[in-house]
Amino acid sequence: MPAAHHSATTRRSRIRFIGEIITELKKVVWLSRREVLYLSTLVLVISLTAGLILGAIDYGFSALVENVLVGR
Repeated sequence: MPAAHHSATTRRSRIRFIGEIITELKKVVWLSRREVLYLSTLVLVISLTAGLILGAIDYGFSALVENVLVGR
């Protein structure tokens, strides 16, 4: 296969691929600004809560190991 033909075919397939991406993105139902803000806040609150709980558990186990096993 000549190099020029291969290059043109590759270029056409890339353009078609990009066109298909744009077509699919037009089908996406995007969230409203309010939904994005609500869900982002929810994720942050849950993450902070989980972090605090896990941090407290870690601190408790560290203190337990230090006091019981190490004997300080």
